[in-house]
Amino acid sequence: MKKAAVAIVLLFTLTFFAAAQAPAKGLKVFISVDMEGITGVVNWDDVTVGGLDYGLFRKLMTQEVNAAVEAAQAAGAAEIVVRDAHDTGRNILPDLLNPGAKLLRDWSYGPLSMMEGIDKTFDAVIFIGYHARASTPNGVLKHTMTTKLLDVIINGLKMPEAGVNALIAGMFDVPVVLVTGDKAICGQARDLFGDVETVMVKEGIGSAELGLSPQAAQAQIREKTIAALRRVKAFKPYKLAPPYTLDVAFADEAGAQKASWIPGAVRKDEHTVSFKADDVMTLIKLFRLAKM
Repeated sequence: MKKAAVAIVLLFTLTFFAAAQAPAKGLKVFISVDMEGITGVVNWDDVTVGGLDYGLFRKLMTQEVNAAVEAAQAAGAAEIVVRDAHDTGRNILPDLLNPGAKLLRDWSYGPLSMMEGIDKTFDAVIFIGYHARASTPNGVLKHTMTTKLLDVIINGLKMPEAGVNALIAGMFDVPVVLVTGDKAICGQARDLFGDVETVMVKEGIGSAELGLSPQAAQAQIREKTIAALRRVKAFKPYKLAPPYTLDVAFADEAGAQKASWIPGAVRKDEHTVSFKADDVMTLIKLFRLAKM
Protein backbone atom coordinates (compact mmCIF):
# COMPACT_ATOMS: atom_id res chain seq x y z
CA MET A 1 0.00 0.00 0.00
CA LYS A 2 2.81 2.39 0.86
CA LYS A 3 4.58 1.71 -2.44
CA ALA A 4 1.32 2.20 -4.33
CA ALA A 5 0.68 5.50 -2.56
CA VAL A 6 4.19 6.75 -3.35
CA ALA A 7 3.77 5.73 -6.98
CA ILE A 8 0.47 7.60 -7.22
CA VAL A 9 1.97 10.75 -5.67
CA LEU A 10 4.98 10.51 -8.00
CA LEU A 11 2.77 10.05 -11.04
CA PHE A 12 0.62 13.03 -10.02
CA THR A 13 3.72 15.20 -9.47
CA LEU A 14 5.22 14.30 -12.83
CA THR A 15 1.93 14.87 -14.62
CA PHE A 16 1.50 18.26 -12.96
CA PHE A 17 5.10 19.26 -13.76
CA ALA A 18 4.75 18.18 -17.39
CA ALA A 19 1.50 20.11 -17.75
CA ALA A 20 3.11 23.22 -16.25
CA GLN A 21 6.02 22.98 -18.71
CA ALA A 22 3.95 22.06 -21.77
CA PRO A 23 3.44 24.67 -24.48
CA ALA A 24 0.26 26.70 -24.02
CA LYS A 25 -1.78 26.21 -27.17
CA GLY A 26 -3.47 29.02 -29.06
CA LEU A 27 -1.48 31.93 -27.63
CA LYS A 28 -1.64 35.31 -29.35
CA VAL A 29 1.62 37.24 -28.99
CA PHE A 30 2.43 40.90 -29.70
CA ILE A 31 6.08 41.78 -30.34
CA SER A 32 7.12 45.46 -30.32
CA VAL A 33 10.58 45.92 -31.81
CA ASP A 34 12.98 48.82 -31.41
CA MET A 35 16.52 48.98 -32.80
CA GLU A 36 18.82 50.67 -30.28
CA GLY A 37 18.78 47.55 -28.09
CA ILE A 38 19.82 45.13 -30.83
CA THR A 39 23.16 43.48 -30.13
CA GLY A 40 26.13 45.36 -31.58
CA VAL A 41 24.28 48.64 -32.04
CA VAL A 42 26.27 51.46 -30.41
CA ASN A 43 26.02 54.57 -32.62
CA TRP A 44 23.10 56.55 -34.03
CA ASP A 45 24.59 55.85 -37.46
CA ASP A 46 23.81 52.14 -36.87
CA VAL A 47 20.06 52.77 -36.59
CA THR A 48 19.56 55.62 -39.09
CA VAL A 49 18.60 55.23 -42.75
CA GLY A 50 21.72 55.94 -44.81
CA GLY A 51 24.10 55.00 -41.98
CA LEU A 52 27.16 52.98 -42.96
CA ASP A 53 26.05 49.84 -41.09
CA TYR A 54 22.29 50.43 -41.05
CA GLY A 55 21.72 47.57 -43.52
CA LEU A 56 23.62 45.15 -41.30
CA PHE A 57 21.67 46.10 -38.20
CA ARG A 58 18.33 45.88 -40.06
CA LYS A 59 19.27 42.27 -40.75
CA LEU A 60 20.30 41.60 -37.15
CA MET A 61 17.10 43.28 -35.93
CA THR A 62 15.08 40.93 -38.15
CA GLN A 63 17.03 37.91 -36.92
CA GLU A 64 16.41 38.77 -33.25
CA VAL A 65 12.71 39.10 -34.06
CA ASN A 66 12.78 35.75 -35.83
CA ALA A 67 14.38 34.15 -32.76
CA ALA A 68 11.41 35.34 -30.67
CA VAL A 69 8.87 34.31 -33.34
CA GLU A 70 10.31 30.80 -33.70
CA ALA A 71 10.36 30.34 -29.95
CA ALA A 72 6.82 31.67 -29.59
CA GLN A 73 5.65 29.12 -32.14
CA ALA A 74 7.45 26.38 -30.22
CA ALA A 75 5.69 27.56 -27.05
CA GLY A 76 2.28 27.23 -28.68
CA ALA A 77 1.60 30.64 -30.23
CA ALA A 78 -1.08 30.46 -32.90
CA GLU A 79 -0.90 34.13 -33.93
CA ILE A 80 2.02 36.56 -33.73
CA VAL A 81 1.97 40.26 -34.63
CA VAL A 82 5.29 42.10 -34.99
CA ARG A 83 5.20 45.89 -34.68
CA ASP A 84 8.23 47.61 -36.28
CA ALA A 85 8.57 50.44 -33.74
CA HIS A 86 11.83 52.19 -34.63
CA ASP A 87 12.16 55.58 -36.33
CA THR A 88 10.54 55.20 -39.79
CA GLY A 89 8.68 52.03 -38.75
CA ARG A 90 10.20 50.42 -41.85
CA ASN A 91 13.33 48.67 -40.61
CA ILE A 92 12.53 44.97 -40.31
CA LEU A 93 13.21 43.18 -43.61
CA PRO A 94 9.87 41.63 -44.65
CA ASP A 95 11.43 39.04 -46.96
CA LEU A 96 13.57 37.69 -44.11
CA LEU A 97 10.86 37.74 -41.44
CA ASN A 98 9.55 34.38 -40.29
CA PRO A 99 6.35 33.80 -42.30
CA GLY A 100 4.55 32.74 -39.14
CA ALA A 101 4.30 36.39 -38.07
CA LYS A 102 2.34 39.34 -39.39
CA LEU A 103 4.29 42.60 -39.69
CA LEU A 104 2.93 46.07 -38.95
CA ARG A 105 5.06 48.75 -40.67
CA ASP A 106 5.12 52.57 -40.73
CA TRP A 107 3.02 54.91 -38.57
CA SER A 108 -0.71 55.58 -38.47
CA TYR A 109 -0.03 58.60 -36.20
CA GLY A 110 -2.53 57.24 -33.71
CA PRO A 111 -1.77 57.45 -29.98
CA LEU A 112 -0.69 53.80 -29.60
CA SER A 113 2.49 54.42 -31.65
CA MET A 114 4.99 51.65 -30.78
CA MET A 115 2.07 49.52 -29.58
CA GLU A 116 -0.14 49.99 -32.64
CA GLY A 117 -2.13 46.79 -33.16
CA ILE A 118 -2.41 45.73 -29.51
CA ASP A 119 -5.85 44.84 -28.18
CA LYS A 120 -7.52 42.65 -25.56
CA THR A 121 -7.23 39.49 -27.66
CA PHE A 122 -3.49 39.14 -27.01
CA ASP A 123 -2.05 36.95 -24.27
CA ALA A 124 1.47 38.37 -24.02
CA VAL A 125 3.71 41.25 -25.08
CA ILE A 126 7.42 40.96 -25.89
CA PHE A 127 9.79 43.92 -26.29
CA ILE A 128 12.78 43.24 -28.56
CA GLY A 129 15.71 45.64 -29.00
CA TYR A 130 14.57 48.14 -26.37
CA HIS A 131 16.80 50.74 -24.69
CA ALA A 132 17.09 52.64 -21.42
CA ARG A 133 15.28 55.86 -20.60
CA ALA A 134 16.77 59.30 -21.15
CA SER A 135 19.52 60.41 -18.74
CA THR A 136 20.53 56.83 -17.85
CA PRO A 137 24.24 56.31 -17.09
CA ASN A 138 25.84 53.71 -19.37
CA GLY A 139 22.67 53.30 -21.40
CA VAL A 140 23.32 52.56 -25.07
CA LEU A 141 21.64 55.30 -27.16
CA LYS A 142 19.37 56.07 -24.20
CA HIS A 143 16.36 58.34 -24.79
CA THR A 144 12.61 58.36 -24.19
CA MET A 145 10.68 58.54 -27.47
CA THR A 146 12.83 61.48 -28.60
CA THR A 147 16.26 62.87 -27.77
CA LYS A 148 14.56 66.18 -26.92
CA LEU A 149 13.44 64.89 -23.52
CA LEU A 150 15.37 64.62 -20.26
CA ASP A 151 12.72 62.68 -18.35
CA VAL A 152 9.21 61.25 -18.57
CA ILE A 153 7.71 60.69 -15.11
CA ILE A 154 4.32 59.05 -14.52
CA ASN A 155 2.93 58.96 -10.99
CA GLY A 156 6.41 59.69 -9.68
CA LEU A 157 8.08 56.88 -11.64
CA LYS A 158 10.75 57.64 -14.24
CA MET A 159 9.68 55.85 -17.40
CA PRO A 160 11.61 54.31 -20.27
CA GLU A 161 9.68 53.65 -23.47
CA ALA A 162 9.13 50.13 -22.13
CA GLY A 163 7.23 51.60 -19.17
CA VAL A 164 4.99 53.80 -21.31
CA ASN A 165 4.31 50.93 -23.70
CA ALA A 166 3.65 48.48 -20.87
CA LEU A 167 1.00 50.86 -19.53
CA ILE A 168 -0.66 50.77 -22.96
CA ALA A 169 -0.56 46.95 -22.91
CA GLY A 170 -1.92 47.01 -19.36
CA MET A 171 -4.82 49.14 -20.53
CA PHE A 172 -5.82 46.08 -22.59
CA ASP A 173 -5.00 43.67 -19.72
CA VAL A 174 -2.02 42.17 -21.57
CA PRO A 175 1.21 41.53 -19.61
CA VAL A 176 4.77 42.18 -20.74
CA VAL A 177 6.62 38.87 -20.38
CA LEU A 178 10.04 39.52 -21.96
CA VAL A 179 12.30 42.53 -22.55
CA THR A 180 15.57 42.38 -24.51
CA GLY A 181 18.22 45.08 -24.85
CA ASP A 182 21.16 46.43 -22.90
CA LYS A 183 21.91 45.93 -19.20
CA ALA A 184 20.34 49.27 -18.27
CA ILE A 185 16.90 48.60 -19.80
CA CYS A 186 16.81 45.07 -18.37
CA GLY A 187 17.31 46.56 -14.90
CA GLN A 188 14.70 49.25 -15.47
CA ALA A 189 12.21 46.66 -16.72
CA ARG A 190 12.67 44.53 -13.61
CA ASP A 191 12.33 47.60 -11.38
CA LEU A 192 9.01 48.50 -13.03
CA PHE A 193 7.46 45.12 -13.81
CA GLY A 194 9.01 42.88 -11.18
CA ASP A 195 8.58 39.35 -12.53
CA VAL A 196 9.63 39.70 -16.17
CA GLU A 197 12.05 37.69 -18.28
CA THR A 198 14.98 39.69 -19.70
CA VAL A 199 17.80 39.13 -22.17
CA MET A 200 20.83 41.38 -21.76
CA VAL A 201 22.47 41.38 -25.19
CA LYS A 202 25.02 44.09 -24.30
CA GLU A 203 26.30 46.43 -21.62
CA GLY A 204 26.95 50.14 -22.08
CA ILE A 205 30.35 51.46 -21.04
CA GLY A 206 30.13 55.22 -21.44
CA SER A 207 29.45 55.65 -25.16
CA ALA A 208 30.86 52.19 -25.95
CA GLU A 209 29.23 48.77 -25.59
CA LEU A 210 30.29 45.24 -24.73
CA GLY A 211 27.92 42.84 -26.44
CA LEU A 212 27.08 39.25 -27.27
CA SER A 213 27.58 37.84 -30.72
CA PRO A 214 24.37 37.86 -32.81
CA GLN A 215 24.19 34.08 -32.58
CA ALA A 216 24.48 34.09 -28.79
CA ALA A 217 21.92 36.89 -28.45
CA GLN A 218 19.44 35.06 -30.65
CA ALA A 219 19.93 31.80 -28.74
CA GLN A 220 19.16 33.56 -25.45
CA ILE A 221 16.10 35.25 -26.95
CA ARG A 222 14.78 31.85 -28.06
CA GLU A 223 15.39 30.36 -24.62
CA LYS A 224 13.79 33.22 -22.67
CA THR A 225 10.81 33.53 -25.04
CA ILE A 226 9.92 29.88 -24.49
CA ALA A 227 10.46 30.24 -20.74
CA ALA A 228 8.21 33.31 -20.58
CA LEU A 229 5.37 31.92 -22.67
CA ARG A 230 5.34 28.59 -20.89
CA ARG A 231 4.45 30.43 -17.69
CA VAL A 232 2.45 33.21 -19.31
CA LYS A 233 -0.33 32.99 -16.71
CA ALA A 234 2.14 33.97 -13.98
CA PHE A 235 2.56 37.48 -15.38
CA LYS A 236 0.32 40.41 -14.50
CA PRO A 237 -0.52 43.39 -16.74
CA TYR A 238 1.39 46.53 -15.77
CA LYS A 239 -0.96 49.07 -14.25
CA LEU A 240 -0.73 52.18 -12.09
CA ALA A 241 -3.54 53.49 -9.93
CA PRO A 242 -5.44 56.52 -11.27
CA PRO A 243 -5.53 59.48 -11.30
CA TYR A 244 -2.38 59.90 -13.35
CA THR A 245 0.22 62.64 -13.24
CA LEU A 246 2.62 63.08 -16.15
CA ASP A 247 5.74 65.23 -15.93
CA VAL A 248 7.64 65.82 -19.18
CA ALA A 249 11.09 67.43 -18.86
CA PHE A 250 12.56 68.94 -22.03
CA ALA A 251 16.26 69.44 -22.75
CA ASP A 252 15.44 72.75 -24.43
CA GLU A 253 13.29 75.32 -22.66
CA ALA A 254 11.51 76.01 -25.96
CA GLY A 255 10.00 72.51 -25.84
CA ALA A 256 8.47 73.18 -22.44
CA GLN A 257 7.20 76.53 -23.66
CA LYS A 258 5.38 74.92 -26.59
CA ALA A 259 3.95 72.08 -24.47
CA SER A 260 2.69 74.56 -21.87
CA TRP A 261 0.02 75.72 -24.35
CA ILE A 262 -1.69 72.32 -24.36
CA PRO A 263 -5.01 72.62 -22.45
CA GLY A 264 -4.54 71.51 -18.85
CA ALA A 265 -0.73 71.83 -18.89
CA VAL A 266 1.03 73.26 -15.83
CA ARG A 267 4.52 74.72 -16.24
CA LYS A 268 6.54 73.43 -13.26
CA ASP A 269 9.89 75.02 -14.13
CA GLU A 270 11.89 76.12 -17.15
CA HIS A 271 12.22 72.53 -18.42
CA THR A 272 9.16 70.68 -17.10
CA VAL A 273 5.46 70.63 -17.96
CA SER A 274 2.94 68.61 -15.94
CA PHE A 275 -0.40 67.06 -16.89
CA LYS A 276 -3.17 65.17 -15.09
CA ALA A 277 -5.47 62.47 -16.49
CA ASP A 278 -8.09 60.07 -15.18
CA ASP A 279 -7.36 57.26 -17.67
CA VAL A 280 -4.34 55.83 -19.48
CA MET A 281 -5.52 56.67 -23.00
CA THR A 282 -5.91 60.37 -22.12
CA LEU A 283 -2.48 60.25 -20.48
CA ILE A 284 -0.90 58.77 -23.62
CA LYS A 285 -2.60 61.29 -25.89
CA LEU A 286 -1.28 64.15 -23.76
CA PHE A 287 2.22 62.68 -23.88
CA ARG A 288 2.11 62.37 -27.67
CA LEU A 289 1.04 66.00 -27.97
CA ALA A 290 3.65 67.23 -25.49
CA LYS A 291 6.64 65.59 -27.19
CA MET A 292 5.78 66.81 -30.69
